[in-house]
Amino acid sequence: MRFSLDIDTRLNFVRGYGSGWIRINEREIRRSVIVTPEQLVTDWPPQTFADLEGGHFEALARLEPEIVVLGTGDLQRFPHPRLTQSLLARGVGVEVMTTAAACRTYNIIMLEGRRVAAALLLMAD
Repeated sequence: MRFSLDIDTRLNFVRGYGSGWIRINEREIRRSVIVTPEQLVTDWPPQTFADLEGGHFEALARLEPEIVVLGTGDLQRFPHPRLTQSLLARGVGVEVMTTAAACRTYNIIMLEGRRVAAALLLMAD
């Protein structure tokens, strides 16, 4: 799917996504990624849902979002609560959905001016 919308070009916006790729602004990424309006973390270690560990969520917490949108690939799967504990303990909301839905949701929340971080897994287990 491809999006077209004029927004502040200083902000990271999901412009498109497909099987195994995501386009943030004009950059195509082919691995898991964390995106916030101001930052792009392309070296986020987990590549599949099974790879997720508590430390991956602690890295998200350090970005100080008010909400994290976790895209779990082609299927919506919920991580064990112990993995997201570092976020929940800080009062950070966690929404879990497919990566396609997470891309759309991130854009909406970002355009509202909220502190959102999207953690997007691109590969299935």
